[in-house]
Formats: sequence, structure tokens, C-alpha cells
Amino acid sequence: MKEEKVILVNEKDEQIGLMPKLEAHKKALLHRAFSVFIFNDNNELMLQQRALNKYHSPGLWTNTCCSHQREGETNIEAGKRRLMEEMGFVVDLKESISFIYKAPFDNGLTEHEFDHVLLGQYNDRPIINPEEVASWKWMPLEEVKVDISLHPELYTEWFKVIFDKFYEHINIKS
Repeated sequence: MKEEKVILVNEKDEQIGLMPKLEAHKKALLHRAFSVFIFNDNNELMLQQRALNKYHSPGLWTNTCCSHQREGETNIEAGKRRLMEEMGFVVDLKESISFIYKAPFDNGLTEHEFDHVLLGQYNDRPIINPEEVASWKWMPLEEVKVDISLHPELYTEWFKVIFDKFYEHINIKS
């Protein structure tokens, strides 16, 4: 399998290079990423539990899916590709906000991402890829907010950042 490369960017999200994904995480270099948030008609968020074999944040709960854009791929194209690869469905997505965050992990890797948040609607069950996703559930946003405050260790770092700082942008019914 071909090694995935991430798009290195500056603080204006301008591409400055490509690097193997693991190397970028070892060196904590800023790279482009996206986070998809899928809601149903009841304004519940589809959460995924990351597969237990992930090299960071295994078994933690997070947004519907997330990953890195490939060179030449738009944020929307990347979001749709990864949504199909992880959750087994594709829907229309719209861009919301973007932000930079940095989160070191116990294993020596660091996420340092220029993250683009993408929003979409879906009401059916996903067909999860067990290599990527251990489980999934629908959860009302208010319950997610409370659960993160009570059990922050159960959630990925980027998901907590998005919820803390950008809640009003992801709450599409507000």
C-alpha cells in the first residue's frame, strides 16, 4: 500500500510541501486536515469510536470522520472520500470554519493541523469499516457537551477543541 502523504501548510493554509503522514506527526509540522460532522433530522451528531488499532487516540470517541486531504483534492472531495472509506456513505458537505490546533500524544506523536470543519445531514445507519471505526452512535449536542465535561478522557483532543471553541459553528440548528 502506498504511504499516505499530508499537505504541509503555513498559517494561511498555503501549501508549502508534502510529507509522509507519520513523519509529519513525529516532527509536529503543521499540515492540512478536515473534520466531518454529520447530523440527523433530530440535530443529533453521529459520533464514531476510533478503531482500537489506530496509532493514536485508539478507542476514543470523536466526530463522524476526519483525515487529511490529498494533493489536488478539495476539502469537500476529501471529506466525501473519507466518509465513504470510514462510515460507508456519502452526503453533500458544506464548509464551516477552520482553525489551527496542536495536540501532543503519549506515544511521541503530535497532531498540528490546519483543520477544516465540514457539515452534512444523514438519517440512516452507517456501514462502518472495522479497520477504521470500532463503533458509532447518534448523540444530541447538549449531551455531547455534558459528557465531554464529565469524561474528557473518552474523546479525541481535536474533537474537544472543536466543541470548546467552535460549538456555535457546528450547532447547525442554532
